[in-house]
Amino acid sequence: MRFVAIGDSFTEGVGDLRPDGSLRGWADLVASGLSAALAERGESVEYANLAIRGRLLRPIVTDQLDAALALKPAADLLTLNGGGNDMLRPGVRLDDLLALTEQAIRRCVEAGVRPVLLSGADPTAQLPLGRMVHRRAAYLTAGLAEVCARHGVTLVNCFADQEIRNPHYWTVDRLHLNSHGHERVAGLVLHALGFSSVPAASDAAPALRRAGRLATNARYYREHVLPWINRRLRGRSSGDDREPKHPTWHLVTPVPSQPPSMR
Repeated sequence: MRFVAIGDSFTEGVGDLRPDGSLRGWADLVASGLSAALAERGESVEYANLAIRGRLLRPIVTDQLDAALALKPAADLLTLNGGGNDMLRPGVRLDDLLALTEQAIRRCVEAGVRPVLLSGADPTAQLPLGRMVHRRAAYLTAGLAEVCARHGVTLVNCFADQEIRNPHYWTVDRLHLNSHGHERVAGLVLHALGFSSVPAASDAAPALRRAGRLATNARYYREHVLPWINRRLRGRSSGDDREPKHPTWHLVTPVPSQPPSMR
């Protein structure tokens, strides 16, 4: 099986650091899970990941999808997630995002590649302007469900997963999943593909006392919100000048065990 992932920071694996400082993420974990499962049948998995943080949906379904479909030999499975960065921008047209996604699905099907779509997990209870972003994400997810049903495509609905909304699954920037969150998403994907059971819930971290929350919120706005605003004002993205972490096929070595949420 050849599996390629395209998308933004969610798919790149931001928030899930290995001890050496490199990124892991749910897509890497899915590749490992597929490799372990298929090794029992004497089959192997090759994996590429073209996702880059900060990308809007249009370059994901044009530049990244072009590169994914150009891989030789051709991919068997492609995961697509995008639109999260678009929803943070004023004036976003959600129906345009759905149209772009449907075009991407058609291209995959025409190329003989199985597309699997993911809706992003929902961090909005923790975010500034979270109610507005939640409304946009709910509309987009409902639209994705209709598009996927129309084309007979698998949708992994992370947005509807109540468990992953727990702060225990998120990094201090409140926008990216931590290692526990990425493990849960990987479990949801592998379950949707028929390779694992539904991932179990994880113990939640204890709630902060009010004084701790106030100090944490002040630091959060200083260290994460203000830099994000500054990048927007300068027309910059966190993914500028970055390259994909796995731009070509590489063989995934089967591992004897998987993260607890994927067992």
